[in-house]
Amino acid sequence: MDFFDTLDIGLAFATVEGEHKMPSELELQLKGYGLTTAEIIYRLPDYPKLLQTYVWQEYDIAPKFPVLYGFLDFWERELDGPLHSVRFVHKKLISPSEWRAFEGEFRLN
Repeated sequence: MDFFDTLDIGLAFATVEGEHKMPSELELQLKGYGLTTAEIIYRLPDYPKLLQTYVWQEYDIAPKFPVLYGFLDFWERELDGPLHSVRFVHKKLISPSEWRAFEGEFRLN
């Protein structure tokens, strides 16, 4: 089972010829998603006293962070390196009230 098969983040995917199309970054931002960056510290499976860092970045919704928690669930279920700690930050880049659609035309010589 794939991580994306188990992840339910409440998005409607457009279907093009039977294939799923992921929403664009702009569509996610207009739906309230912000950019989440996580620093994941985990133990190496063969050397449990050593720690390794993995940086993860994806669009997610605060304060529940379903995408981040879905990824961490996938990590614990499918990967060998046990988690030590996770630190993350979240920033909304735009909101629907900041987006305005304009129609116009520019002519260049």
